[in-house]
Amino acid sequence: MKVSVDKITCTGCGTCQALCPQVFEIREDGKSYVLEGADLNCCDIHEIAASCPTGAILVED
Repeated sequence: MKVSVDKITCTGCGTCQALCPQVFEIREDGKSYVLEGADLNCCDIHEIAASCPTGAILVED
């Protein structure tokens, strides 16, 4: 699985980080990032992507 965040669409609301801080973090630029080497199986990534209000989280199976 590959997970990425569209930096143009991301508003940095923090929903993804609140739901799964082991995978996502909001950085100084106010955008969400996927942590390098994160265990993508620790959270329901598809549910988190669906929770993103702007649809900025992209999941490829």
